[in-house]
Amino acid sequence: MLTSTYIHIQSIGKTIEHKIWSSGIRKWSEFMEQHDTIPISVTKKETIIAGVDESNDRLDAQDFEFFANALPRSEHWRAYRHFSGSVAYVDIETTGLSPEYDDLTVVGIYDGKDAKTYVRGIDLDDIVEELAKYELLITFNGARFDLPFIKQKYPQIEFNQLHIDLMYPLRRIGLSGGLKNIERTLGISRSDETTGIDGFEAVRLWRRYERGEKGALELLLEYNREDIVNLDTIIGMTYQKFVDNAFSVANC
Repeated sequence: MLTSTYIHIQSIGKTIEHKIWSSGIRKWSEFMEQHDTIPISVTKKETIIAGVDESNDRLDAQDFEFFANALPRSEHWRAYRHFSGSVAYVDIETTGLSPEYDDLTVVGIYDGKDAKTYVRGIDLDDIVEELAKYELLITFNGARFDLPFIKQKYPQIEFNQLHIDLMYPLRRIGLSGGLKNIERTLGISRSDETTGIDGFEAVRLWRRYERGEKGALELLLEYNREDIVNLDTIIGMTYQKFVDNAFSVANC
């Protein structure tokens, strides 16, 4: 989808992008060969040609920061296929909803192969180095909650990556509500041990762990691991629907 995208080019908005798509041209390579057939101004065409040249160079260099800055945040999902080789699915557990007054207790990071969980009082500080390894972050409601919470506790983390907050593209294809509701809709099941656990129960599990119940921490970490692994499953099941929806809107 990234190589069908034009809205990251300066002064090019969705109206022009939709005109390009409606002309039957989607890929950058197609635009470069057939731009004379598109009913947009010469000035816009010249702008897009220059933008496509730069975008190809940036993509060849895997310059994730360029696309993170150039793409509207709501459209970072378009870069998924090209940067999924360096992805971190991220989910946090906390003692409450306020980054200023509540504690960050667990951070889960899944790279598509290995799930790692970092725990307050044990190895939580290691997330600073770990998160810096990735070009793309994927969360659910992370734009409003997870990433700002982490940033409050670790202001040295830049978060200069591409970031897909799945909550928003999922809404565009009719999947709304919380993560667990979307999982059920898609037929994704949880383990018997974690079924029914939610954010409030996660707080209680942490409190039980603080009182010395090691089993409570083990259950909390399993709950967190399922969150991050399921994000991978969800985008795998829905990404093509994001693409189809984007093109269908252009054709309306």
